[in-house]
Amino acid sequence: MGYDDYLAGEPVIITAALTGGVHGKEANPAIPETPAEIGEAAAAAEAAGAAVVHLHARRDTGERAFSTERFQAVTDAVRERTDDVIIQHSTGGTGAPLSVRRQPLQTDPAPEMASLDMGPLNRYDHLTSENPRGMVDELYDEMSERGIKPELEVFNDGHLNEVAGLLERRDLEEPVYATLIFGGGTLSPPHPRNLLNAIENLPEGALFNTLGFGPHQLPLTTMGLLVGGHVRVGLEDNVYYRRGELAESNAQLVARTVRLAEELERPVATPAQARSTLGL
Repeated sequence: MGYDDYLAGEPVIITAALTGGVHGKEANPAIPETPAEIGEAAAAAEAAGAAVVHLHARRDTGERAFSTERFQAVTDAVRERTDDVIIQHSTGGTGAPLSVRRQPLQTDPAPEMASLDMGPLNRYDHLTSENPRGMVDELYDEMSERGIKPELEVFNDGHLNEVAGLLERRDLEEPVYATLIFGGGTLSPPHPRNLLNAIENLPEGALFNTLGFGPHQLPLTTMGLLVGGHVRVGLEDNVYYRRGELAESNAQLVARTVRLAEELERPVATPAQARSTLGL
């Protein structure tokens, strides 16, 4: 990426990761858990400037759910409350078999996008996500059959090799869209030079999205804005607005990203512009 390229960065696509599958209201009471809460959070995030909402589903207990029925309830609630936001379902999972990991892809209608973890990772003491190549390929094949664009989740440098391998095994439609993820465990260490190295090692023509967990969300997404990429923020990845101060909402985190983009003279993509950029 040359000097002129990053200065002339296309409109930034902001993804809001509204609620994850690990921490809940015990970590931050603002985390949405029910379909209605997630739908309202999606509407507020869209109004603040998000073009994409990354969705998980939860059981009545607040625990993570994978079932098509639960994702359908969440998707319906989001569609009822938003204008035009792009829906992206998570297919990530810890210890879940392929038959379960497929279910978020089977809503009616299908989501426009879905995450696809590119390999194994450890983030917590007792949680490992294996993501063998056979599972990655099967999930990709179902996405392809249902017209869902994969968002390739790259948790470390080894996963960049897995992106290259997937491109050899499967004919992905351009542009390839990869999320570069930084944090603890087996994730890439959260340092600016590691983001630059990851960008350099992406396949030619690939678009990148920047994700930093916890206190790394703000500095790394700001750097992603600077170098012409796209960004993901939200309560799934970071429950604080600043050190010692819980975030009030997903929309608050999105609004800060919009302000930063405007200061850096990066236009913020509407959902329609995001669809054009991503080839949806």
